[in-house]
Amino acid sequence: MQMPTLTEPHRRLEVLIGSWRGEEQLQPSPWDPAGGAATGVVQNTLALDGFAVVQNYAQERDGRVTFRGHGVFRWDPEAQDYALHWFDSLGQDPVLFRGSFEGGVLTLSSRQAHGLTRAAFDLRQAGQYSYRMDVSPDGQNWFPFMTGTYRRQA
Repeated sequence: MQMPTLTEPHRRLEVLIGSWRGEEQLQPSPWDPAGGAATGVVQNTLALDGFAVVQNYAQERDGRVTFRGHGVFRWDPEAQDYALHWFDSLGQDPVLFRGSFEGGVLTLSSRQAHGLTRAAFDLRQAGQYSYRMDVSPDGQNWFPFMTGTYRRQA
């Protein structure tokens, strides 16, 4: 077996690397009936000799952490798409998101028991990125769940 080598799709994930902080807006949902403002703190590090980016995320409200997440981004050469393996403090099963980079926007989707989720990372502007998560019960009607704008801290 030949050892895998890093390719351009692997390297595209490097744009995520760094420490980020940003303001978020959550829409009312079953998980947060009131919705509201939050602060997101994100740490993305290169892992596994460049084959993955590991994300640690914390959401803060009123001076305390109210939600945590852990993600592993990777390029899947067999499927020819990007994958995000997501774990969080809600205690649910891990979620697999899949998608692609188009321009400087990484869009990933997931199907779960309650419907579909779509996450978009707009990385076109140096030193910051915008994030948007939408949900859909049927894949036809999409509703905003969360938005955020994050600035590189380091």
